[in-house]
Amino acid sequence: MHPMKKTGTQNIRQTFLEFFQKKQHTLISSSSLIPANDPSLLFTNAGMNQFKAFFLGTEKSPYPCAVTAQRCVRAGGKHNDLENVGYTARHHTFFEMLGNFSFGIYFKQQAIQWAWELLTSKVWFAIPPERLWITVYHSDTESYTIWNQGIGVPQERIVRIGDNLGSPYASDNFWQMGDTGPCGPCSEIFYDHGSSMAGGPPGSVDADGDRFVEIWNIVFMQFSRLKDGTLQPLPTPCVDTGMGLERIAAVLQGVCSNYDTDLFAALIDAIAAKTQTTDTTQPAVRIIADHLRAAAFLIADGIEPSHEGRGYVLRRIIRRAIRYGQKLSTEPFLYQLVEPLIVIMGEAAQNVAEQKTVIIQQLHTEEQQFTQTLQHCSELLVNQLATLQGNQLSGEAAFKLYDTYGLPLDLTIEICREHNVSVDIDGFEQAMNAQRDRAKQASQFNMGSNLDIQVDSPSEFQGYGCLQLCATVTALWYQGQAVNSISAGEEAIVFLQKTPFYAASGGQVGDQGELIGPHQSLFTVKDTHRYHEAIGHHGYLFQGKLLVGDTLEARVDEKKRQATALNHSATHLLHAALRQQFGEQVRQKGSLVNDRLLRFDFSYPHALSLEQQQQIEQKVNYFIRQNQPIQTTVMPLLQAKSLGALAFFEDKYGEQVRVLTMGDFSTELCGGTHATRTGDIGLFHIITESGIASGVRRIEAVTSELALQQWQQHQQQLIQIGCLVKESNNQKLVTKIQVLLQSQQQLKKQLQQLQENLALQCVNNLINNAIILKDASVIIDFIKDGEVNLLKFMVNELKQRLGSAIILLATVVKGRAHFIAGITHNLTSRITAPDLLNYMTQQLGGKGGGRAELAQAATDNVGRAHNALASVTDWLNTKL
Repeated sequence: MHPMKKTGTQNIRQTFLEFFQKKQHTLISSSSLIPANDPSLLFTNAGMNQFKAFFLGTEKSPYPCAVTAQRCVRAGGKHNDLENVGYTARHHTFFEMLGNFSFGIYFKQQAIQWAWELLTSKVWFAIPPERLWITVYHSDTESYTIWNQGIGVPQERIVRIGDNLGSPYASDNFWQMGDTGPCGPCSEIFYDHGSSMAGGPPGSVDADGDRFVEIWNIVFMQFSRLKDGTLQPLPTPCVDTGMGLERIAAVLQGVCSNYDTDLFAALIDAIAAKTQTTDTTQPAVRIIADHLRAAAFLIADGIEPSHEGRGYVLRRIIRRAIRYGQKLSTEPFLYQLVEPLIVIMGEAAQNVAEQKTVIIQQLHTEEQQFTQTLQHCSELLVNQLATLQGNQLSGEAAFKLYDTYGLPLDLTIEICREHNVSVDIDGFEQAMNAQRDRAKQASQFNMGSNLDIQVDSPSEFQGYGCLQLCATVTALWYQGQAVNSISAGEEAIVFLQKTPFYAASGGQVGDQGELIGPHQSLFTVKDTHRYHEAIGHHGYLFQGKLLVGDTLEARVDEKKRQATALNHSATHLLHAALRQQFGEQVRQKGSLVNDRLLRFDFSYPHALSLEQQQQIEQKVNYFIRQNQPIQTTVMPLLQAKSLGALAFFEDKYGEQVRVLTMGDFSTELCGGTHATRTGDIGLFHIITESGIASGVRRIEAVTSELALQQWQQHQQQLIQIGCLVKESNNQKLVTKIQVLLQSQQQLKKQLQQLQENLALQCVNNLINNAIILKDASVIIDFIKDGEVNLLKFMVNELKQRLGSAIILLATVVKGRAHFIAGITHNLTSRITAPDLLNYMTQQLGGKGGGRAELAQAATDNVGRAHNALASVTDWLNTKL
């Protein structure tokens, strides 16, 4: 046991960060679990995610090296540990990754030396050196030599790992960002728990045991892999490391399982207390502890349980915890563990503490709903078993219950066992593996999109202070290729060394306008986008010619920019009004801001009533009338958070952020363009409110002149409605319309009664003209000017009166022939209503369907309908 056996996890985290800060690393805060501007990732799953652009070379790092304690989730897509959680000592859905990163400052020698110093020095972690094993890529002689000769690790504890995954560079010790791009060998550090644990050293046949545990991986990015598989040296090699906080805590606290560390012990005790459980080592307890952490941090970062994407994975995590929770207690308790979690996690759970109310509410709702779902699934399964052919439930059926409804396989097996039915486990695993394969394919890192356009020269955005300036063309792109010039009639992307055009970001669309240059050139800008540090102006060269190096006059469409800015400012006021009205559970889920309208998506479980919408409108317009200045300040991110600034989730923020303040009612991080004062917005009006997903609402609204136009249109419509109903007093308009609608309803009822009376007279005539075929009365007739619903009424009346009957009635409505067939119950063993209609549709085309006793069909072949009806009697003779 080494000196840091009793060291708490919070101290371990802080020690790691302080060590590398002393080595001149910049401390960078953990990024959100929602990867910023990276559609290739479902969740942040490694410390390097937020630095990916630096490693790719598409952006330049503002600091030479960095250190982080990054929150990570691995529960979906390519990196998925969900099924292993609770059954191994070290797999988690949520974990913290400690990492140090070099962007070209130091490489193998320094990275290895510092890792060894931190782990073994008595000043730091003081791990006995003889407990540490090293792996290197088999051809990475440089790393091997550093470990062996430089650090002094004996040869027998350094393992060379070759291409053990089946192809060149496919190795546990060769890291790749994707099929192409940055890659390189890595060196892993393992801790030996001792001979009391089963398992062999890395690279051996029993390496999967728990004795040797990987605690740190140091990646040396020194190559770029080309499409043909060859490796090209990178001009600036980088270092990316990752050490799991939970794993190093287990080592330093002298335990063999992460679940025995202080991070989990107190939480597991809380679970035991809530459920009166004595066996705290069972998988159910560990799964609940792990999944609670993941769910709480995901919700805190703005994800909500849903049926797709990240929300679907979150719901799976929560439901898996609930399923195992029901093994311990019949009462919901997961939501009661949020406060103990906050205490245990300390400073790392600051965002969880801020969103505590929201997290508790969502967990409680999921527990209540899923309890009902489990009951529903059990009933579905029992119904399937009642009609099952044979004594085995298919793997596909079991997987559908698991994947669609969340019914666990073990519960499916248990219910089936009660009915003497087995489950095709192999088929279930095949379906599960097929889903995993689809998830892996969907989550491959994609070098496409904006990454395809690489522009070396950055663009300086100067559009906050001006809408017009002169700038030099730094690059031109035409049909996906960089070119030196473009000619009239060509669509292209123009990059400028500086620009007043705002690039689409944070929900605000890109600016439009024009670029005017020499050679009589006029380039119409239709949209503006950012390509890493460069800003591209998308558009059409109306006349002339443009060359790289030309000086252009860039002019933003002032009217559209101003209207967009008003809408963007109103979006912030709407957000503030919603949070005032409904509390902190309201979080932005998306937005769109252009010159015509604003669209704001937010978390809220219910539709807004008309009264609530009016209250929100009133709040926003109150803010507008305050005419407060809209101020922006650039400050450190931590300072902005201390001021309570809200961050719209889709924006990516660096260490310096732009804080937008409107009076005392709105403070947010935002890089968009805005009005000067709230009064500039003039007027705010909600157009629509709707639901777009489970727990997500959408408001669309207009401002300024468009809001006034909307109001004027509504007034004009009220005047027109008043004229139509002959009521000039708007205060009495609703009452007048209600009276008219009630009158209309009464007339409809009277008309229906008259139609039914006429239909009954028609029924009497049909009965008088019925023919008898064997034991059935047969009525086949064409009803002129009939309605389909009346025909159904007549068929049901005839069946009831005749007792044993076959009825086929037809009519024509709006150029289509409609048929209603009715068969009394005693005859359906010989002929059904769909049988009768199929005979008709085979002659006439069209389609239909229904039950054995009543069915309906329609066709456009009206001309032959009478002849087809005439042939039915002979056909019935052959069937009866």
